[in-house]
Amino acid sequence: MIQQRAKPLVPMLQFVPLAVVAAFLLTLGGCAGSAAVAPQAGMIKEDSPPPRAEDFPKRDAVKWKEGAFPSTEALRTMRTGMGKDEVRELLGSPHFSEGIAGVREWNYFFHFHTGKGPEFTTCQYMVRFNRDMLTNGMYWKEPDCAMLVDPPQVKPIPAVVTPSPAPAPAQKVTLGADGLFRFDGGSLADLQPAGRAKIEQLAAEIKRSFRKLNYVAVTGHTDRLGSESYNEKLSLARANTVAELLAQGGVPKGVIRTAGMGERQPLAQCPGAAKTPALVACLQPNRRVEIEVSGDR
Repeated sequence: MIQQRAKPLVPMLQFVPLAVVAAFLLTLGGCAGSAAVAPQAGMIKEDSPPPRAEDFPKRDAVKWKEGAFPSTEALRTMRTGMGKDEVRELLGSPHFSEGIAGVREWNYFFHFHTGKGPEFTTCQYMVRFNRDMLTNGMYWKEPDCAMLVDPPQVKPIPAVVTPSPAPAPAQKVTLGADGLFRFDGGSLADLQPAGRAKIEQLAAEIKRSFRKLNYVAVTGHTDRLGSESYNEKLSLARANTVAELLAQGGVPKGVIRTAGMGERQPLAQCPGAAKTPALVACLQPNRRVEIEVSGDR
C-alpha cells in the first residue's frame, strides 16, 4: 500500500477569512479583562496622575454623538476594583472609539437635566483601568458635574455670633404637594387655588413674624414612583414655583434658595412596586415641599 503523508496544519491558517480574525480581536477588546493584558505603547501608566482637562478626548471625536442621560444611582455605585462587564452593565459601552485590545481608558458623554424645562448640561466622564483591567479611577472633566450626581444638602447658614442672645432656631413648615399642585404638575399654572392661598398666607406670616431674615430654604420632595431623573426635575420645579410665589408675596428674593431632592429623603416606606391607589396613598407623605425659615423675630 502507498502510505499518504499527513498534510501540515499550519498552511491551513492561510485560508482563515480576515473577517474571522478581526472578529476575534474585537471580542478580545470588549471582554471584561479577567486576565492581565500587556499595555500597548502609548497606554496610560499604572501610576499616572489624575487626568487634566486636556487629557479628555475632544467632544467632536465622540462616536455616539447623541450621548446618554445616565442613572445617577448607577454613577454613585461606581467604585475601584470593578471589571469592565460591571462598568458596562452600569453605564453602557463607552461613547468614544477606545481601541481594540488592552484598552485602559473608557470615556463617556453624559447629559443632565438642569430643571429649567428641556434644558440640559453635558459632562465628560472617564473610567480608568489598571493592568488587571479593574477600575482604579473615575474622573469628571468638569468638576461641577460631580455635584449633579451628589448634590449638596441644604444646610442652615450659621448665625453671626454676637453678644446678643442666641437667635431662635429655624422654623420649618411642610406643605403636602398633593394639596398644592395638580397631579404631576410643578409650575405656577399647575398650582391649585387652595395651594396658592396657603403659600400666599405663609409669605404674609413670614413678613409679619420676622424683622430680619437670614435665609428661606425651599426644598421639593417626591415619592419613588417614576424615574429618578424625572423625580429630581419635578421636585426642583415645585420648589422653584413655591419660591417664586413667596417672592411675589414680599419675601426678599435674595434670601430664598431652592433645592430638589427627588425621592432620596422619604418619610414613609411602603411595600409594593405596582402603581396602585393603595400604594399612591401610602406614599403621600413623601410628596411634599419643605420651607425652612431662619431670622430674627
